[in-house]
Amino acid sequence: MKSYSKIRKHRRVYKARRWASQHPAWLHRLVAWIAAHTLVLQTVLKWMGRRLSFMKRLNPFRYIKRIDWYIIKKFIGTYVFSILLIISISIVFDVNENLAKFTQYHAPLHAIVFDYYANFVPYFANLFSALFVFIAVIYFTSKLAGNSEIIAMLATGISFKRLLRPYMISCVLISGLSYYLSAYVIPHGTVIRQNFETMYKNKKKNTSAENVQLQVAQGVIAYIQHYDNNLKKGYGFCLDKFENKKLVSHLTAMEVQYDTISDSKYHWKLRNWKVRQLKGLREHITSGDEKDSLIMMEPTDLVYSKGQQETFTSPELHDYISKQIDRGSSNVVQYQVEYHKRIASSFASFILTIIGASLSSRKRKGGMGMYLGIGLGLSFAYIMLQTVSATFAINAGFPPILAAWMPNIIFAIVAWFCYFKAPN
Repeated sequence: MKSYSKIRKHRRVYKARRWASQHPAWLHRLVAWIAAHTLVLQTVLKWMGRRLSFMKRLNPFRYIKRIDWYIIKKFIGTYVFSILLIISISIVFDVNENLAKFTQYHAPLHAIVFDYYANFVPYFANLFSALFVFIAVIYFTSKLAGNSEIIAMLATGISFKRLLRPYMISCVLISGLSYYLSAYVIPHGTVIRQNFETMYKNKKKNTSAENVQLQVAQGVIAYIQHYDNNLKKGYGFCLDKFENKKLVSHLTAMEVQYDTISDSKYHWKLRNWKVRQLKGLREHITSGDEKDSLIMMEPTDLVYSKGQQETFTSPELHDYISKQIDRGSSNVVQYQVEYHKRIASSFASFILTIIGASLSSRKRKGGMGMYLGIGLGLSFAYIMLQTVSATFAINAGFPPILAAWMPNIIFAIVAWFCYFKAPN
């Protein structure tokens, strides 16, 4: 027995056929119109096909062949496996080292897993991403060379330059992910991890500042005798305004409190305030108990803690650097180094990949032990050079952008030399 829906469908088809049989002239005109415009339609489609043929060249998968997919899978798989292996070992050692502190300060299991280790893993994985890339390239390329696979590839007419194409494609993916993590994701996790360490690992965090003086606007100088970041409150506050190098206004307040619940930034509450307006030889004084004021400064401008630059995303870091430079602050070099290092570190994957592939693509006796040793040595040299150049920038006046890119410049020369020698 047919269902009701099938009966309705059969009825609609029957009505359509009956209507078509009653209007043969209309059908003839429709068929004639389609036949007359078919040639025009074909011509338009051919014209569009010729004009849009260049779109095929924009398809990235057009340049990825089967051999490329084979090397990309080897590269990404070895890279992920090396990260999981080394980070797992790091977690075991970290748990063994901090278990006593976690027990002493009664850290809950949920906070240990999701607040500490969930942010510990991406931070250190991204920090040593260049090391993992180098190890992965040397490991699987040496294995390919040991199995004579690279010899077979080169014997088919593939040049060494063409052989590096899947390596570079893999580096684009890894570098893009590394930059996105370091610029937008990891800074938020670093804040949570540092707060956990302050509460449950007894790592003291700088929460106060003494005798802070800064320029909050053009010709406006603020001074705070003591500031407590936990309470967001300062004591002994004064604000001086200058015009043509002459003092025109002097504001003092016993206390200044940052408004944390305001919809916008820079809102402060002044208590026991007094303002002296200087107009030539005359002076006008006003005072009060409490006053809301808009002052172009924030708590982050007053208190600096170690590693604070790692808690800013790249757009926030850029804005903070610009603001501090306008204020004439000298405590901005480490922020500039961090900003440029995030970009430079993402490009390190390309340089170290060329070095690793050039060193390990030749089949030699003795296996891959020598290549892994060379790879580890060069990776640690790169990380050490990053640290040394950053220290020079902070303490010796070295340009921050040059300090961040110095390891890449030096290792790019090494990569060019290895690439030039590899085909021979």
